[in-house]
Amino acid sequence: MTKTAKTPLLRLNNVSKVFAGYQALNDVSLDIHPGQVLCLLGDNGAGKSTLIKVLAGFHEPTSGTFEVNGEAAAFKCPKDASNLGIATVHQFGGTFALMSIVRSFFVGAEPTKGRGPFRRFDKKLANEIAVREIQKLGITRVTDGNRLVGGLSGGERQSVAIARSVYFGAKVLILDEPTSALGVRQSGIVLKYVLAAKDRGVSVVFITHNPHHAYLVGDRFYLLNRGRLLNAFERKNVQLEELTKAMAGGAELETLTHEINVVRGK
Repeated sequence: MTKTAKTPLLRLNNVSKVFAGYQALNDVSLDIHPGQVLCLLGDNGAGKSTLIKVLAGFHEPTSGTFEVNGEAAAFKCPKDASNLGIATVHQFGGTFALMSIVRSFFVGAEPTKGRGPFRRFDKKLANEIAVREIQKLGITRVTDGNRLVGGLSGGERQSVAIARSVYFGAKVLILDEPTSALGVRQSGIVLKYVLAAKDRGVSVVFITHNPHHAYLVGDRFYLLNRGRLLNAFERKNVQLEELTKAMAGGAELETLTHEINVVRGK
């Protein structure tokens, strides 16, 4: 395939996933473009978690294909996806409350100094890098990587995981319900970091059941229901009210509203 400026960074072609006869995903196709926020919306049971795991290499699709930068690709395991720049940040950020920020930032990939049996963790370098990368996303109050992660707010813990993924070369960042357990202020902090990652050229897949949060940051919106993609919108062509209505069921919602109004005598 010839690469152009419009070639998606990641493309799913007719991807399906079946578990013991249960159709979790059904013929899903979507494009993830460089430097865009793609919002994947759906209620519980819509298939969002399965799609995340397929994108991240945890599940192989039953059928369908992937393309990365216009080239055919296959994910047999999470490492395959990671090697191609696809990183996933789960709901609680993948950080460790009783670990320092710097240790959590570099867990499994610690910089070292010295040689042979004298090789050891380079705490000074790791601290400088972690603080610098976190501050790039706008968390200026973090000036010491030795602080415990548990002392950060929920939104800040998410940002540490986002900064870590970007630092280690993520080109596609998958965020799994990053605001679902947060209050209004902390949700706003996470949404700000989503835009900061986008500004650094990272493609973000933002999974959520909250259309208001999606609309604040999204460039493109896909609605998933019972494993199928029902609708796709671009920001320039959709308003929040229309997006909310489509996610809530569209015509089904209108029918339900009418029935409720009849019961109320309206």
